[in-house]
Amino acid sequence: DARDAATLASPPAASAGFRAALAAPPAATTSVTVQVPASMRTAPFNTTRTLRVPPGWAASVYARVGGARFMAVAPNGDLLVSNPGAGTVWLVRARAGGDPTVTAWASGLYRPHDVVFHAIDGQTWVYVAEGDKVARYRYTPGDSVGQGREVLVTGLPSARSPELGGSYGHELKNIALSPAHELYVSVASISNADPADVLASPPRAAIWQYTASGGAMRVYARGLRNAEGLAFVPGTSALWAAVNNRDNIGYPFHQDFTGDGTDDYGKILTAYVDDHPPEEFTRVVDGGNYGWPYCNPNPDTPAGLDDMPFDRDVQTNADGSRLDCATATRVSKGIQAHSAPLGLTFLQGTAAPMAWREGAAVALHGSWNRSTPTGYKVAYFPWDAAAQRPGAQQDLFAGWLVGTSSWGRPVDVAAAPDGALYVSDDATGTIYRFAYSEAPPPPAQAVTSFTLIDADTDQPIAGYDPIANGASLNLNALPTRNLNVRANTTPATVGSVRFALDGVANFRTDDAAPYALAGDTNGNYAAWTPANGSHTLTATPFAGAGATGAAGTARTITFSVKRTGKK
Repeated sequence: DARDAATLASPPAASAGFRAALAAPPAATTSVTVQVPASMRTAPFNTTRTLRVPPGWAASVYARVGGARFMAVAPNGDLLVSNPGAGTVWLVRARAGGDPTVTAWASGLYRPHDVVFHAIDGQTWVYVAEGDKVARYRYTPGDSVGQGREVLVTGLPSARSPELGGSYGHELKNIALSPAHELYVSVASISNADPADVLASPPRAAIWQYTASGGAMRVYARGLRNAEGLAFVPGTSALWAAVNNRDNIGYPFHQDFTGDGTDDYGKILTAYVDDHPPEEFTRVVDGGNYGWPYCNPNPDTPAGLDDMPFDRDVQTNADGSRLDCATATRVSKGIQAHSAPLGLTFLQGTAAPMAWREGAAVALHGSWNRSTPTGYKVAYFPWDAAAQRPGAQQDLFAGWLVGTSSWGRPVDVAAAPDGALYVSDDATGTIYRFAYSEAPPPPAQAVTSFTLIDADTDQPIAGYDPIANGASLNLNALPTRNLNVRANTTPATVGSVRFALDGVANFRTDDAAPYALAGDTNGNYAAWTPANGSHTLTATPFAGAGATGAAGTARTITFSVKRTGKK
């Protein structure tokens, strides 16, 4: 395509946006000692371990479960944990006054991986994805073993498949169930970048869709090398995936990347491979083709890690004949290459602390072939509810990587009924419990009132400083329709203010005074015109940037908007 032809001759410079995203400091974190019960202090906890967490969080070892991979919290608070190597799904059950009990909930399975609870017509089911099949169990709260197993899907590609010769590098399966009771199965590639995966019938490196009972199979999306995390945004039909991308990419431009005076096109260059191609956190749409193995997302454009365009893959699609990269479905959000994202958990609708409830947690298992290791942490993506997409990546829990050595590898995140977050670690066989204790906010930290701003003059509008609760705004009687709303706080400067408008809980967060509903640049207010009708506005102050830290006293008002009389 025309863009590829142009960039092959003259590639874009590494974008400031991409570099800034990778170099940006994480949200404020503090180092805490991992609390470990005496009975669980075998390696690596035979020495003191610390992790970095946002202020207010504490870390402890909840249970030791060998090879712990994916988790699901039962309605009664029990925790199911898969161990593919042991062929077992374990039940971890809290016990008053002692360590949790760990017993086999289902055993004798073929490489069980993802575990999902899903209710249909009043019946709760536990779906378990095995290496070659998907089964489900009838669930009654308190069940200690799986009951009434039904095998729904068989014959999934696996190391058992005759045509694959006993080898399948990404055999483990992940699943998700939609609000409409559709079953989605991630069938990963067997390779790093072999077109044989997408030429198979049906293709691997794809998402397959079934009914909840295992019927009516069809290919939903393709070109996703290894979609480990698979989940729906709660309350929506939007499917998202966290994807492990390829390794050892060839340099795709006729340029001297290394500075040695030669054309580096097609060469495997460590300095390039380290940051290319990014891992993927993306919306998965019906009929989407996300490019692998023919097209690779390019983070070196002004868009940075958002909605990345594609470059042709030198090894598989050098002339563009295999796939026109301009037609591939763009990746919503990139993650540092080689981070190995696994578990994806949306926290909306859970009991997670409010400051983190509108976002997604992604466990980054960690790199194996990056010159400087990366990953080995749990990342957090605040959610833009209006745009229905993730914001800038932040560190949530980190510290398993110390220098160039790691002592643990996060796999999955699960939200407990009490608001704690569980994190599994298959390298150490550990389930961590991260609990948050919010310190009471300073009494003076509060939103005290709202002011209607004329965005043309950046000044308050007479009669609306402050805006009275229940106020009626007649747009035809105001000096302008270019408006904004300022939240007034005590003290005048707080860490941030999060605005909620008409049911959108995280409409906007402003980190610097003045705190403006529609945004501003150092007091130069952005213009906004509210729609006719009734509105509800809430502003909450926080001690930290990005609506983190202690929450202060919120303020809520209602107001109505109309257009009457002549302007």
